[in-house]
Amino acid sequence: MVGLFAGIGGLELGLSASGWQTELLCEIDPGARAVLQARFPDIPVHPDVTRLRSLPQGTELVAAGFPCQDLSQAGRTAGISGSRSGLVDEIFRLVRRRRGPRWLLLENVPFMLQLGRGAAMRHITGALDELGYTWAYRVVDARAFGLPQRRQRVLLLASRTEDPRRVLLTEDAGPLDQGDPAHDPCGFYWTEGVRGLGWAVNAVPTLKGGSALGIASPPAVRLPAGEIVTPGIEDGERLQGFAAGWTEPALTVPGFRQGHRWKLVGNAVSVRMAEWAGSRLDSTAGPLPDGPELAPGQPWPSAAWGRAGRAYRAPVSTWPVHEPYQGLADYLTGSRLLSARATAGFLRRTGMGTLRFPPGFLDDVETHLDRMGGWAA
Repeated sequence: MVGLFAGIGGLELGLSASGWQTELLCEIDPGARAVLQARFPDIPVHPDVTRLRSLPQGTELVAAGFPCQDLSQAGRTAGISGSRSGLVDEIFRLVRRRRGPRWLLLENVPFMLQLGRGAAMRHITGALDELGYTWAYRVVDARAFGLPQRRQRVLLLASRTEDPRRVLLTEDAGPLDQGDPAHDPCGFYWTEGVRGLGWAVNAVPTLKGGSALGIASPPAVRLPAGEIVTPGIEDGERLQGFAAGWTEPALTVPGFRQGHRWKLVGNAVSVRMAEWAGSRLDSTAGPLPDGPELAPGQPWPSAAWGRAGRAYRAPVSTWPVHEPYQGLADYLTGSRLLSARATAGFLRRTGMGTLRFPPGFLDDVETHLDRMGGWAA
C-alpha cells in the first residue's frame, strides 16, 4: 500500500494490523513527517504529493486522509476546489498513471457531504466513475470501535475488481449509549459557549486540529465530582488509538511548538477506524444493502454506493460494530484542571448566547471557578 496525505500514520498503522505493508508515504507537514520517519523508519517519506511522479509498481491499495480544511465547518469551507482539499485530484492523477490499484481508501469530514450542496462528493464520485471504480462510503463514529471520542468521519472505499459494499456496508450494530451524564465524565469544548457546546457523555467531542500557530485546543471534561479538566497530549494520542508519546518525534523539528502536537493528533485518522476497515477488506459475507437510487441534486445521505454515474442510498447507521468500550476516565491520566481564566471566559460566553445546557452543568462550572480562585483570579 501507499499512504498519501499520511499525517502521523493513522491509516497506515491501522491497516498494518491486517497485514498491509506500506511502501511509500507522502506528507508535507514537517512535524508529521518527523513522526512518520521515526515510527516507520524503513519507509521512504515524500514531502509533496504534487511532485510525486508515480506510485510504486505493484501498489494494491492507496490510502489517503486528504486535507479537510476547505471542507470542514471549523475551516474556511472553500469547498473541493480550495487550495488544500482540491489536492484530492492528485490522488486521481497518480491512480490514472498506474492504471488503478485494486483499492482506494479515502477519509474526510462528514461536512463534505453537504458543502456546495454536495459538489465535493459529486466531484469525487465522478472521478471514480471515470476511472472505472465502484465506490461506497459511510459515515462512521469512532465510539463504535471502543474509543471514547465522538468522532464522525466519512470512509470512502473504491475498487476496480471488488464490491466495496461488502467491506463498508454489510455490518450494522446501531448506535449505543455508552454512559450516564449523572455518573460519567462528560466532554465539551470550553472555547465554545455561544453557538455550540459539543457535549458528549463518557466521551470527548471530536478532537480538533487546533491553531496553525501551535496553540493547543484540547476539549474539557466535567468529572462526576464537578471538577473540570483538560486531557494532556498523551491522552489525546490514546483517544485517537495511538500509543502515548506517538507524536514526540515532531519536537525534533526546529521551531516546532509543543502545542502543535494537538494539531497533528486532531488531524489524524483514528487508528481503530482504520483497523476495522482493514479487517473487512477480505470480507465476502453479509447481505448487500438495498436502497433507492439517488436522484440528481438529492442530498447525499450518511451512507451510499455507486458506479458508472449512478448512486444508491445505503440504509445503515454510523455504528457498524460495538467493540468493547473503555470509559473516558481511563484516558485522563495526564489531565490538568481547567484554568480560572479559561473557565471564566466560557461562563461569559454562555451568558451571551441562548444555548440550553444539561441540568446542573453551569453550576458545576461556577463551582469549579470558585475552586480555582473565582472571578478575581
